[in-house]
Amino acid sequence: MSSTDEHNRRRVFKTYKLYVGGKFPRSESGRVYEVTDSNGTWLANAPLSSRKDARDAVVAARKAFPGWSGSTAYLRGQILYRVAEMLEGRRGQFVREVADAEGLSKSKAAEVVEAAVDRWVWYAGWTDKIAQVVGGANPVSGPYFNLSSPEPTGVVAVVAPQESSLLGLVSVLAPVIATGNTAVVVASEKAPLPALTLAEVLATSDVPGGVVNILSGRTAEIATPLAAHQDVNAVDLTGAGAELARDLEVAAADNLKRVLRPQAVDGGADWTADPGTGRLTAFLETKTVWHPTGSLGVSGSAY
Repeated sequence: MSSTDEHNRRRVFKTYKLYVGGKFPRSESGRVYEVTDSNGTWLANAPLSSRKDARDAVVAARKAFPGWSGSTAYLRGQILYRVAEMLEGRRGQFVREVADAEGLSKSKAAEVVEAAVDRWVWYAGWTDKIAQVVGGANPVSGPYFNLSSPEPTGVVAVVAPQESSLLGLVSVLAPVIATGNTAVVVASEKAPLPALTLAEVLATSDVPGGVVNILSGRTAEIATPLAAHQDVNAVDLTGAGAELARDLEVAAADNLKRVLRPQAVDGGADWTADPGTGRLTAFLETKTVWHPTGSLGVSGSAY
């Protein structure tokens, strides 16, 4: 190809799609909306998800839940670490998208992407350790063993941060799936492109289809049916504004969903801070088992 041909070549623009059940469909409504950078310059058209897309995502997440929650914690950790490896490999692309989405310089965007990679590694390391932190043997008065162990809650709807399009997203998504839950993510309405590109990383990182489902569009339009959905077990309202969050909490109460409403709302959250274990434990249930010890005497235990 000559230099003239290269100069005249038409650029191939990326088509952004949803991520549902391990596949990349367009919205069933056929709708899209324009995504612009911080200066108002057009970047791409993103799918405008509908209520039907939200329901399809819940079906996919529920289908994936038994296999993902039943896998070993070690295996989940290996898969999350693989996500970090693949994200590192596409660092340049994410730097460009984060810079455009958040109005950052290339150097600042690079720091954000590196922090997102490190955040995946952090949570990958916790998958087989959190049970030792929140579970254990309980002292009881009687001839019983009393053991508590954490169990994943189920399908979690995650309203991703609006301002932090990648690091904030990873910070709310990774702990959900690290503990064996499956997720339906509502990407940042104004900056969905890093989330939609992250779906491509997940699809090539051994994450089973349906474990993570990513939707883009109007936050209220997607989050409202998810909060009211009877097969969703919990909701993370990090990216919801105060008024929307109240409405979603009311809808979530219908089937007693777990609701995470952080004290520091999205705009005031420091996503670079040490994440701690709070989000790991937010969507865990505690299973307690009682087992008789048998007769205990001076000669020892009999079972």
